[in-house]
Amino acid sequence: MARESLKSKRERVLQVCELMNEHYPHPEPALHFDSPFRLTIAVLLSAQTTDAAVNKVTPVLWEHYPTIEALAGANVDDVAEILHSIGFFRTKAANCIKCAQMILSDFGGEVPRTMEELQKLPGVGRKTANIVMNVGFGLCEGIAVDTHVFRIAHRLKLSNAKEASATEQDLLKIIPQEKWTSVNDQWIRFGRETCSAQRPKCDVCFLADICPSYKK
Repeated sequence: MARESLKSKRERVLQVCELMNEHYPHPEPALHFDSPFRLTIAVLLSAQTTDAAVNKVTPVLWEHYPTIEALAGANVDDVAEILHSIGFFRTKAANCIKCAQMILSDFGGEVPRTMEELQKLPGVGRKTANIVMNVGFGLCEGIAVDTHVFRIAHRLKLSNAKEASATEQDLLKIIPQEKWTSVNDQWIRFGRETCSAQRPKCDVCFLADICPSYKK
């Protein structure tokens, strides 16, 4: 099979974006939050855990620790107890506290607004930083490649990179910047509803006609 040109990928991904907009015209973040700090913590907690599971524990977390200062002074075992139902809860509990402490000590109590500074926070990688920038501040400098975006990008043959960071760079080359904002919420919903990991619903997929992985 001949290697697809960059031009062809760009044309095909524009079709993907158009169809995503038709099916998900008003994408909404799956995580519940009401401030950039609470968004940062929620995304930090969502690694290798469902958003639904995170949305169950964050109300309890904020009830006990309603401010950055309160979480910064929390006992890690107490936070871990609140988070025990989600994956890697002990590590995440420690990162939540350290994250709050660094925001207070290094950033004057405000969540930083740059990718570089966000990634200095404990537990915050590029994916989390992208989401905080995009959703929390309306600043879009990249595409957050989570498991859904990674899977869809590879099934659509838009990338064959083995790492999320490299997959992001492949997507940034072919998706126009003005469309980056919508990618995550739309592709995550699509991944959950149709292009799931185990049993994708290819027969009813609205991208089937332009998906190289679809076999009739």
